[in-house]
Amino acid sequence: MTLDLQFYLSLILRRLPVIAAIIFTATTAGILFALSLPPVFRAEARLLIENAQIPAELAASTVRSTTQEILLAIQQRIMTRENLLDLATRNDLYVSAPQMTDEQKLLDVSDRISIYMPNTQGSTGVVTVSFGASEPELSARVTNEIADQILQWNTELRTKASASTLDFFEQEVQRLTDELAQQNAMILEFEQNNRDALPESLEFRRTRLAAQQERLLQVDRELAALRDRRQRLTELYDRTGRTVTNAEARTPEEERLDLLRQELASALVVLSSTNPRVRALQNEVNALEEAVKEQRDAAGGGRLTPFEVQMLDIDGQISYLAEQKALVEKDLGLLQTSIEATPGNSIRLAELRSNYETLRVQYEQAVASLSQARMGDRIEATDRGQRISMIEKAFPPVVRSEPNRRRIAVAAFGAGVILSGALLFLLEIMNQTIRRPSELAKVIGAPPFATVGFLDGAAPGRRVSNGSFALLAVFLINIPVLLLLIHIYVVPIGSLLGVASNTTDTKGAVEPAPASTE
Repeated sequence: MTLDLQFYLSLILRRLPVIAAIIFTATTAGILFALSLPPVFRAEARLLIENAQIPAELAASTVRSTTQEILLAIQQRIMTRENLLDLATRNDLYVSAPQMTDEQKLLDVSDRISIYMPNTQGSTGVVTVSFGASEPELSARVTNEIADQILQWNTELRTKASASTLDFFEQEVQRLTDELAQQNAMILEFEQNNRDALPESLEFRRTRLAAQQERLLQVDRELAALRDRRQRLTELYDRTGRTVTNAEARTPEEERLDLLRQELASALVVLSSTNPRVRALQNEVNALEEAVKEQRDAAGGGRLTPFEVQMLDIDGQISYLAEQKALVEKDLGLLQTSIEATPGNSIRLAELRSNYETLRVQYEQAVASLSQARMGDRIEATDRGQRISMIEKAFPPVVRSEPNRRRIAVAAFGAGVILSGALLFLLEIMNQTIRRPSELAKVIGAPPFATVGFLDGAAPGRRVSNGSFALLAVFLINIPVLLLLIHIYVVPIGSLLGVASNTTDTKGAVEPAPASTE
């Protein structure tokens, strides 16, 4: 099926008055709407996002929030209910409209504020701040106030973040210092309470245990030999009434006294009588002489029999060895107990030392972080980190920014074209009459031999189309309206016609709106 362009062109030409009327009416309505809107002036202030002045490799700020995050936080603080109402009150935005509620004021102020935050590249960018108002001076004043709030909030947020980081690490270092001191005190107290069962002396105690066990066996052998000797001497004395030896028996104290006298004599050869060693030997000699004298007095002032001497000697040795055995057994018990307690003490001590080492590592990391936090806080306090600065304040604009009357007029013209096209399409769908040979062939189901066009009647001059009436009505209505708009907003009609008027027309007294460059 081919498109019959000639047929559709004829339809458009036939309904051209209606199309023109619709387009002209829509355009006129758009122009009236654009002229009825109040002018809005929007001053702009520009803020520059700057990189840190100190390289991050040398000293980095502790504020890790991106510029987008900080600007978003600032925007949320600016758009709070309390701040917007304070802004409107300080600048007397609604003095002429006291009937407005707070909710209406909030909606209106939030719609007027514009904060454009571009996607920063390399942590740099320009933030544009603007505020729409009916007066240029008011727009510039409010815009500068909002820009100052952004700078103030940026400084406050960054310094607050760095200060809170510094405070946290100071508290962390103090906490770890106290815990290290407590852990060290626990280790010292544990080592003091278990000084005889620590893992460091385990090998020494095992060696000493083996030596003491050997010593115990030796003492047992000596005791067994002495007891056997005493028994044999007793049996021999009971059978014979005498001992084997005929030599004069001496007590152990007498033998010890002779040895000490010899040692004292040897010491006096090389040492003076005031020497501590000589004095000690002399004291021992004196004590033994008293003991020997008491023994002789107890035996009737005479000598002991050889059997008695030998029995006293053996009994003394047995008593001495028994005391040594008791001491060795006691030492063995203590050593065995300490060795058995060593594994548990080793585990507990290793746990305490591991906790101490963990705290020490955390303390070193916290100290390093505290140093970085102090440097970062210093960077933010001196404003050497990433910052936002004012590069251009807002000035009263000369040309209004809203409404864009040219755009509204063009949009109204486009709407008229769309409406006229929709009307043509609707009329074409609703029209079921046969107007082309192809439509006739479709109805009868066979191609016709020939077709004859519509023939007008005898008096064609009496018919006037409905489109002509519509076009005439549109022009009669819209042309006076356009002339009135030109007279009010552009130039008085009298000036265009070259007629000077001394009287002041009420409508002509209205100041023309400033010409827009839009």
